[in-house]
Amino acid sequence: VQLQASGGGLVQPGGSLRISCAASGRAFTRGAMGWFRQASGKDREFVATINWSGSSTYYADSVKGRFTISRDNAKNTVYLQMNSLKPEDTAVYYCAAVGRGGDGYYLMSYEYDYWGQGTQVTVSS
Repeated sequence: VQLQASGGGLVQPGGSLRISCAASGRAFTRGAMGWFRQASGKDREFVATINWSGSSTYYADSVKGRFTISRDNAKNTVYLQMNSLKPEDTAVYYCAAVGRGGDGYYLMSYEYDYWGQGTQVTVSS
């Protein structure tokens, strides 16, 4: 599975941005997907996760109520809609996929088997 993140860019505080992650290669893994981010000089941190069916999601407290994760399995794509962006949301955003089946979701980076290359999101005036 190869993951390609896209849609990052520069946005003003309070603005919105939607980033996407398209999976290719062998069949889209029937498992959870997640978004993580890494700001300059900081460790990678969990942002959001969604299970295979899309029925369950979980968010970091820092983005809850502002970000929405969703997926379209027919298009092998997962999305992260980011609203009310803040300067502290500035980071490289990585998508990740779990290689095993099941309908759970996962918060820890070591539970993910595949990673995209990241897309830069910069929130600045």
